[in-house]
Amino acid sequence: MDKSELEKFLCKDGDTLVDAMQKIDINAKGIVYVIDKNSCLYGSLSDGDIRRWILKTGSVDGTVWDAAYRDVKFLMQGESDHYIHFMKLNEISSVPVVNQNHQIKEIKFMDEHGASGTVKYSEVLSASSIVIMAGGKGTRLYPYTKILPKPLIPVGDVPILERILNKFYSCGARDFYLTLNYKKEMIKSYFKEVNLPYKIHFIEEEKPLGTAGSMRLIKKQFHTPVMITNCDILIEADYEAILKHHLSSGNDMTIVSSLKNIPIPYGVLEAKEHGIITSMYEKPQLSYIVNTGMYIVNPDYLDWIPVNRVFHMTDLAEKLMSQEKQVGMYPISENSFLDMGEFEEMKKMEERIHSGNVK
Repeated sequence: MDKSELEKFLCKDGDTLVDAMQKIDINAKGIVYVIDKNSCLYGSLSDGDIRRWILKTGSVDGTVWDAAYRDVKFLMQGESDHYIHFMKLNEISSVPVVNQNHQIKEIKFMDEHGASGTVKYSEVLSASSIVIMAGGKGTRLYPYTKILPKPLIPVGDVPILERILNKFYSCGARDFYLTLNYKKEMIKSYFKEVNLPYKIHFIEEEKPLGTAGSMRLIKKQFHTPVMITNCDILIEADYEAILKHHLSSGNDMTIVSSLKNIPIPYGVLEAKEHGIITSMYEKPQLSYIVNTGMYIVNPDYLDWIPVNRVFHMTDLAEKLMSQEKQVGMYPISENSFLDMGEFEEMKKMEERIHSGNVK
């Protein structure tokens, strides 16, 4: 591992949690190691550690020093030949190798040894029902959506809706509900011609009812939390962890959230009275936690959605909060949230898929 590659896994004292999340997105290993001013190992910071920090504090403010895990397993130089056995023994997927001054010289990963690259299937969502809101016009993607409904726009060589279905299917989901309106016959025809290993129920709106209103057209009585998602996003995250968090947190609704960094392409000035400049920041970056458009809702609260009226999932969230019900979030990294709602974002999604980083 050369120096430039090693840098992708290191954060220094003073680096922010946003800095760490961006490095984790770049290195795609789910972890960074924190070093002190002498480049000595101080701790580690996984995407799970950052998620716990956000859930605890409600924000991404903080430094890597604040959230780092201190009891880090490591190997000394000269011991690294046995790293596979060491990682299996300690149930870890990576281990830093340090010199006698405790400075990191390289990092070993479990998947360097015998990773198959095959898609893993699980049954974690086998008892869950999935609702995909596929009725919108996709006006932000016009003129593409003048010809094709948004759910059938291909990303790579597969329509976005089919990618979403396949992702849930790989986690055990077999029961899908598609809410349809715009160009609904085209969507139904496509999926009737595809040999699918799962069942799709088509829920047809006579008029647009918003992202939640069409839920009242579903006749099934749900008995387990329902996962609801937009048809133009891909969430590359651990669905088992999301569902477990919802169940263990006591949330009535969980909104899957993501960090979103917005760069300001100008120097920013701060001033006081009489226009006297007090400080300048060159091309700063704003960071927010945003709603991805994926939700988990306890079944009892689906009855809170009004019948035959335009109503959105955000309206349901606000209604729950106004009645002091618990609406929580499950944060994922910026790189785990792919949105094709706009041309630039769709281009990024295609680049990720072509690079092989998205299944």
